[in-house]
Amino acid sequence: MAKQNFLLGKGERLVSSVTGVRGGAPKQHPYTFSESRSRLAPMLTRAVSFVDRLPQAACPDDKAVLSVVLNPEYIAKSFYPKELFQQVGVEAVGSRTRSITPQKRSLGRPSEQTLTTEIFVMGPRASLRNWSTALPQWNNVSPATNGIIAIEEIGAPDADDKLKGHLPESGNVTFEAVLHTDELLGEQKIVHAFRTYLAELGIAAPMDHRFYAGGLCFVELTAPGERAEEIATFTAVRALRQMPTLRVLRPTIRAAATPSPQIQYPSEVAMDPGIRVAIFDGGVPDNHPITAWTTPIDTTGVGSSHEDLRRHGVHVTSAFLFGHIDPTKPISRPYAPVEHYRVLDTDPSQDPEGLYEVLYRIDQTLLNRQFDLVNISLGPHLPIEDDDVHAWTAVLDDRFARNDTLATIAVGNDGERDAALGFNRIQVPSDCVNAMAVGAADSPDATWARAPYSSVGPGRSPGLIKPDLVDFGGSLQRPFLVASLDGRPQLEVTGGTSFASPNLLRVAAGVKAHLGANIDMLAVRALLVHTAEETSISAEEVGRGRVARTMDDILLCDDDTVRVIYQGTISARSYVRAPIPVPAAEMDGKVKITATICYKTLTDPHHPGNYTRAGLEIAFRPKDTKRKEDNKLHADTQSFFGKAQKGLTEGDLRRDAWKWENTLHGSVGFLGKSLRNPAFDIHYNARLESRDFEPEDELRYALVVSVKAKRVADLYDQIVRRYQTQLEPLRPVVEIPVRR
Repeated sequence: MAKQNFLLGKGERLVSSVTGVRGGAPKQHPYTFSESRSRLAPMLTRAVSFVDRLPQAACPDDKAVLSVVLNPEYIAKSFYPKELFQQVGVEAVGSRTRSITPQKRSLGRPSEQTLTTEIFVMGPRASLRNWSTALPQWNNVSPATNGIIAIEEIGAPDADDKLKGHLPESGNVTFEAVLHTDELLGEQKIVHAFRTYLAELGIAAPMDHRFYAGGLCFVELTAPGERAEEIATFTAVRALRQMPTLRVLRPTIRAAATPSPQIQYPSEVAMDPGIRVAIFDGGVPDNHPITAWTTPIDTTGVGSSHEDLRRHGVHVTSAFLFGHIDPTKPISRPYAPVEHYRVLDTDPSQDPEGLYEVLYRIDQTLLNRQFDLVNISLGPHLPIEDDDVHAWTAVLDDRFARNDTLATIAVGNDGERDAALGFNRIQVPSDCVNAMAVGAADSPDATWARAPYSSVGPGRSPGLIKPDLVDFGGSLQRPFLVASLDGRPQLEVTGGTSFASPNLLRVAAGVKAHLGANIDMLAVRALLVHTAEETSISAEEVGRGRVARTMDDILLCDDDTVRVIYQGTISARSYVRAPIPVPAAEMDGKVKITATICYKTLTDPHHPGNYTRAGLEIAFRPKDTKRKEDNKLHADTQSFFGKAQKGLTEGDLRRDAWKWENTLHGSVGFLGKSLRNPAFDIHYNARLESRDFEPEDELRYALVVSVKAKRVADLYDQIVRRYQTQLEPLRPVVEIPVRR
């Protein structure tokens, strides 16, 4: 048998704690305290005058919302004006990213348009009036009052600020209202106050369908379209939009039987029956041949099934079990069995109230069952927005953050819609940071491109690189072949990101089946990103690229390459050092180091610009003997992540936005002589609702590092020998064929 170089595990055994060294120059301020006081006092007076004119019923407990826009130089969590808000008696209830041109910058630099944070604060109108009256007499003797130097603008959101998208001007409309409230306050006061306010307008809205996520409540209500502005006047309303319809990603190619030899399904059980997989879709007939590996389950409350939706469900499940079926070859044995949860019944495009019902069915299943792998090829027919997080995204991100599930979500088939208006952008909920957004490639062959229908990025920041990956999803020239709805031994043609997504999840199942308990699903995700095919196609189109074609591409190393997995944990504010395995002797020629790190994070959907609570700041130290100063404690650092992050703009880099991305990937070349005991230093930053925070729980991460040195023909063997007591080759726990 030919020699096989299995990727190496237990990299975490190399990791150790390290004393961090941080420093920086004193903060230079754009405005003096006196300038800030003079600028902000009239703004605050106008804002308070506006909220004082609001109807009493629009202000629950006589509280109102103001907008506080930070100067762009104060968006770091350490500058959050917590003491100021406490002194004036307001509470931050949310924030969003906003583009502004500040009146002034520090050190006399010219002003330019840039991104900053707009914070929504809520407080009693009496407290707001007191603040407005007192501000002209303030001095800067306390940290609280001095907090005003961080503020660029103060205002009050009006109804027009809250209306999203095109709204019908007449007739009954099913709206989605987003309220500034968490579940406790929402159930105690806010929802009741909103219902009472609407009743005074003559609108009867039971609001029985609602979801909470972080500090937001998503409410479904039906009302006349011409009353939208009055509805949005309620001070706790953050956004009001027409309820989007549910998208089942209808195939880009009309499903039809294709002439083919009679296919024969495999006779074996799944390779690893212990892997728990869920697909949420339109159902699978009980007597279909794929039920040999599929358990059809109707979720609670779902109505009668629909033929088109069952067809979609069968095709999605076929894509997970078998991938794209080649009629000239035997059908591959599935890697894992699947539970198919039917969450769809009536035609979703005709049922605007079905959106929350479907989310509820998915959410309840995820709450009651634990899965290793999940696929979702449906969601709202709605491109993502930079300043708002939708209920589907917020709810699913929270569920996937709390367990070791790897979820794939199709990005949508609107890639050919109007780019100038953003209609071609990835669709909700593929902007989840704790799931993988999957786009479609037009071919499974060596030459490929983004399928034209596949929706494009970028995602929201954090979560900018979306789609994460692409896989073959079919095209007119090369349809995706799947099992037929009626179960006859004949194939049907289809195409869409609906099928690229489970096709990629199948690869994840193969990796897990191969490595078993040696690897968790977070590490599987890191491996899929790490081993994606390199491409010159932009990240907005294909993310990190197309997923690897074979298991060998993921699990085996060439003789001149070593790939190591680290599965570790880190405490908030601490530093750990992850050495990169290299030979003891200097390596000849050029050396390429590639690294990928992934982690799950809780989220704050009411703070979309500061959406992720966890961030890993990573410093690369290529040579442990290189120090600019003789007495320096640690070796010099060199850029690795950050500027190497495909898809980030200069503005993102200036804001250090990459530090809050929960998937980082980079590849950098070096001369062998410039490397000596290289290492990554990893620092865990944490925030909560935009401000500084130190959680008690450790953060799990998965790091994959590859070293390739073409002039070191036995690099893999050298590393195995040098680290034989620490690193372990991850040998297969089951025999897996190399073809996908």
